Amino acid sequence: MPLPLILGAAALATAVYGTKKGYDGYQKHSEADEIVKNASHAYDRKRAEFDEQEKETGHVLEVLGTKELEIGQSLNEFKTLADALLKKLNTGRNSLLEVNIPKHDLQRIENYSYTAIGVLGTAAGAGLAGAAAGFAVYGGVMALGAASTGTAISALSGVAATNATLAALGGGSLAAGGMGMAGGTAILGATVAAPVIAIAGWAYNSHGEEALRNAKKARNEVEASVAKMTRGIAVLENTEKYARRIKRALNTLFGQFNQYFDSLKDINAFLEDIQGRNVDIDAELNKFGDEILMLIQNGYAIAALLVNIITTPIFKMKTENGKTVLLEDADGLQIVNAFELQKAIDNSLKSAAEQTV
Repeated sequence: MPLPLILGAAALATAVYGTKKGYDGYQKHSEADEIVKNASHAYDRKRAEFDEQEKETGHVLEVLGTKELEIGQSLNEFKTLADALLKKLNTGRNSLLEVNIPKHDLQRIENYSYTAIGVLGTAAGAGLAGAAAGFAVYGGVMALGAASTGTAISALSGVAATNATLAALGGGSLAAGGMGMAGGTAILGATVAAPVIAIAGWAYNSHGEEALRNAKKARNEVEASVAKMTRGIAVLENTEKYARRIKRALNTLFGQFNQYFDSLKDINAFLEDIQGRNVDIDAELNKFGDEILMLIQNGYAIAALLVNIITTPIFKMKTENGKTVLLEDADGLQIVNAFELQKAIDNSLKSAAEQTV
């Protein structure tokens, strides 16, 4: 073969090889682009699903916490009225009338109501929504633990008790923003960091092989992130389910409690109405003596059941370095306290059903 033809054939072969290599590189870039695009879409879909569930769970917790705070305020008002009526009934009596309720139940009711009042008062200026969601989550430890000074939280009251509880949880004081949304839905965690996907431009800044490797790495990161979000969604759904169950149980019990409380308020309104008239107040009061005692006792009995449910933590907890913290699974997700919650709900509703109005 003449030399010019040999050189021409070699040049043609080199050109063909170069074209094929360029085409292979283009194919790898195209494949990398497709992988990244699919991974990005998969992540975005799951993230949207996760965010929607987190939003819904947060709303349900906010509603639950608001109801629990309302109950705490009512328990405080009930105690104030009950104490006043008992004081009137016992005026001039040698044998004092008392309600037959265990002292530890009365103490738990009082601790809880004080804490709720403290939260309501402190959160008034900062906005109730975040505090309500946090209260729903942390309600189970409000009457437990000890303050940093060593004083039992149960011996404190109002904001002091609340702040001591938050400090025991590592949540800071309400004044410093404790028990806000960071204490509410955000603690549900599933802190799912977005995978490192440099979608725009990165592929063509590297060779085809490198672009494909990077794309596959990004896909693996997305798959791991999507799997974690899926588990996080399950935790959020379970949290929402039990928050709704708690709310339904509290509504039932609170309705029963209010029947006793309303009757007590009616009696008190009647007694106040006849004051200043030509009526023997003591005689009228004594007519209601047995009914007042029954209403107070039954009201406290239901109040104890309400507090029992509210102070059962939604999530499992543990003590760590002297502080109460939320127990987490291997993925760093909180664990719903399902068994204890259901037991508290079932037992409380059963006890309430056995009590007649």
